[in-house]
Amino acid sequence: MTKNPAGKKLHDLYLSSRAIYWSIGMSLVYCILYIYLMSYFAEYIAWGIIAVTQVGLFIGSGICFGEYFEHRHDAPSGVTDSHNEAGAFLAGGIVLGISALIFLCCICCGFNQLRVAINVVDASADFIRKTKRVILVPVLYFFIQFFVVITWCFCIACIWSCGDIIADKNSEIPQRKEVIFASSDKKFVYWGAFFMFFGLLWILAWIQAKTSFITMVAATSFYFNSNKDKEGDAEVGMGFKFAYMNHAGSLAFGALIVTIIQIVKIIFLTIAESAEKASGENPAVKCIVCCAGCIINCLERICDYINKAAYAYMAVSGDSFCTSAWNGFLLNLKHTLHFAWAKFLASGFIFIGKLSLVVLNCFSCYAIMRFITHDTEEVSSIASPMVIVALMTYISASVFLGLFDEAVLAMMTCLAIDSDLHGEPKYGPPTFHDALDGMGDDSKPKNAIVDGGWEKDKTGSSMV
Repeated sequence: MTKNPAGKKLHDLYLSSRAIYWSIGMSLVYCILYIYLMSYFAEYIAWGIIAVTQVGLFIGSGICFGEYFEHRHDAPSGVTDSHNEAGAFLAGGIVLGISALIFLCCICCGFNQLRVAINVVDASADFIRKTKRVILVPVLYFFIQFFVVITWCFCIACIWSCGDIIADKNSEIPQRKEVIFASSDKKFVYWGAFFMFFGLLWILAWIQAKTSFITMVAATSFYFNSNKDKEGDAEVGMGFKFAYMNHAGSLAFGALIVTIIQIVKIIFLTIAESAEKASGENPAVKCIVCCAGCIINCLERICDYINKAAYAYMAVSGDSFCTSAWNGFLLNLKHTLHFAWAKFLASGFIFIGKLSLVVLNCFSCYAIMRFITHDTEEVSSIASPMVIVALMTYISASVFLGLFDEAVLAMMTCLAIDSDLHGEPKYGPPTFHDALDGMGDDSKPKNAIVDGGWEKDKTGSSMV
């Protein structure tokens, strides 16, 4: 065995390759099992997420205040570092305490909305469990994205090869080369590389938009094909048809908005880094850069959510992107607590799924290596195989569970539109109605058709 650390890691990976392959296969099995677990125990998991979040915020606030009083009591007078640590714990305790109180107020004031959101999450889990073929959508587009990136790398290499490749005389490594561009070609190469990078981000965002939209169309068809008496089927093929035949331009426009924001963010980060170095790490400059970075990140998240809300509304109404973005924003604004709880719970389900699947599969990999392949007796360290397994499991969980967020948003949009049109939900799977019927009349919107801005014709039919 070689003494080179890099060679030793490669040797360990070679010896444990069978266990790694088996663990990658197990990650797919665990993802399917987690989907079934969400379907059958979604309500219990959702209430567990709420309880853990509420208790965790109060406990975190108490711990921070306890550390603050301890540091304040034990800190010698005149010691700046100790007082700074005490101030940090005090700020953390206040922020966590206020967050805990706000979260408790949201639970108390929006309890009915929370229960509705839990039912939506449960229905979304049932949709994914029943429509397993929708799982192939993110898998398919993951490989398409991989192919696009590989093709882009070859294309950017061709652009960069326009220059003259010569030996780097300033390098200590004689084999090192550098690319020299003529003054007439330099602008062409740089602008070509920029447009290639812009195009890559745009294509990847467009592919991601198609993945989200196809999932939303399937979830929407599942909702409106179901009612109190029967559970309908999702139409995944219709999602592909809409994505490529009806709304390809709208999805490309939404992806363009995301790409422009990403480019602005990259340019800003580059300028900000240069400004920090030029200022000699000036605290005022660092504070301004940090605040501006937070604003850009918030803008990016807001635009991303508005885009997804537009896709969800588009999946129901068939309107253009701009119309769907505006109406989807108004729908989210009217049913703010419903959408907020649904988004929070979906994020909690995805986070728990990624964390638990990574930990579980790492334990499975260790068990395989120890009891089946006996690789633990041959490898010098199990760290390298574990890192590979954890990374592949995280990617698998992200691909499989990424569509759950889109399904929840689409289901919540369907419910809001359905409630506004009919005064109470008319469509949706039977289990969804059973849960809503047990909540009492307070959960049903009053004057929803008049207040919601929807219209019915004289025969009483709706746009759904």
